[in-house]
Amino acid sequence: MLNHERIFENFLKTKSLKLTKPRKIILEEVFKNHGHFNVDILFDQIRNKHDNVSRATIYRTMPLLVGSGLIKQSLRCQAKDHYEHIHGHPSHLHLICVKCGRIIEVPSKEIETILLDVAQEKDFTIKEFNIGAKGICKRCRKK
Repeated sequence: MLNHERIFENFLKTKSLKLTKPRKIILEEVFKNHGHFNVDILFDQIRNKHDNVSRATIYRTMPLLVGSGLIKQSLRCQAKDHYEHIHGHPSHLHLICVKCGRIIEVPSKEIETILLDVAQEKDFTIKEFNIGAKGICKRCRKK
């Protein structure tokens, strides 16, 4: 059993839930994504291989994955919630194109250091952070 699978299964047990076959399929697909994804993207990937996982099941599973600490809702882009896995994923910020919806990840060790310093000054404990900047990407500017 993979580590993220064990984490999710243990979390589900605390909610008196089981790691059902559809939840396991969703979990596996989430961890095949190495970038940002939304429910529509995930559903398209899953339905190509498994016709027994509904869009509704994915919508119901996303809050469970967030609650388990394996993924987070990272941003809202083009009226859709986007997610990314945080288990073993370094901190970064997002550059979001307002024209095409492209999301560019930028490593942010310096920003993380500044945030932690400010938090320490203010006697505040940061659990997670999410920083994004909206603009127009190079591809869209060339059009």
